[in-house]
Amino acid sequence: MEYFVQQLINGLTLGSIYGLVAIGYTMVYGIIGMINFAHGDIFMLGGFAALIVYLVLVSVFVGLPVAVLLLVMLVVAMLMTSLWNWTIERIAYRPLRGSFRLAPLITAIGMSITLSNFIQVTQGPRNKPIPPLVSTVYTVGGLSISLKQIIIIIITAVLLTVFWYIVNHTALGRAQRATEQDRKMAALLGVNVDRTISITFIMGAALAAVAGTMYLMYYGVASFNDGFTPGVKAFTAAVLGGIGSLPGAVLGGLLIGLIESLWSAYFTIAYKDVATFAILAFVLIFKPTGILGRPEVEKV
Repeated sequence: MEYFVQQLINGLTLGSIYGLVAIGYTMVYGIIGMINFAHGDIFMLGGFAALIVYLVLVSVFVGLPVAVLLLVMLVVAMLMTSLWNWTIERIAYRPLRGSFRLAPLITAIGMSITLSNFIQVTQGPRNKPIPPLVSTVYTVGGLSISLKQIIIIIITAVLLTVFWYIVNHTALGRAQRATEQDRKMAALLGVNVDRTISITFIMGAALAAVAGTMYLMYYGVASFNDGFTPGVKAFTAAVLGGIGSLPGAVLGGLLIGLIESLWSAYFTIAYKDVATFAILAFVLIFKPTGILGRPEVEKV
């Protein structure tokens, strides 16, 4: 039983990271109906931005407290990825917004490849390890819970609450919901649609940066191809939970993390990804909109 609970904790930690990335997918899809396949690479860029900040700070300020170090890493990573995602939306996606549906999708895949290769060329193809930032481990009733796991779960819960409040109880959230329902009518009613979409991309990038920093802290390594597999799993989490739903994105991320952790613990680890996508297919067969998704209403 203790082993099972331990795997649940590990799965919740991993699922929290997936959930943060999945929110970015679901927000962009909800606003403009587009899958931003470069979002996984924005997550990877966030990890590398945090890595570079870490290397600079530890070389200039010796003995800097870990809390301050993590805070600066988070802030800089969020700023850098927000700038990247804003630029991508402005240059690559906005001009294609009125074109046929495949054009933004192809462009998103192209941006993903561009970002991945950019990091490979500038930072090198090898993994970039860092020393453990948080190594404290608590033992409670035979269970081992690390401080970094607690940090990741708490940050995910706080950010989900903040973004849920923004979307449901602020002027920006009303503009986002209006843009999601009908962009033309929202524009006629005075909503700045272009600015709303840009802010949505910035918000998604900021969450991806937090996830990238947490991923770096948890695993202690960054790689140029970190955006692909976690990005695909985060997208899977968004679809599983119900793409377009913020709670659904986090729920899907937690489920993906739990499936991976429990499968790796009790079965061969080589098939954990197979199990994840098989369960996704099973859910979508019986509930195509995802767990918390709602069917789209056809406008006539």
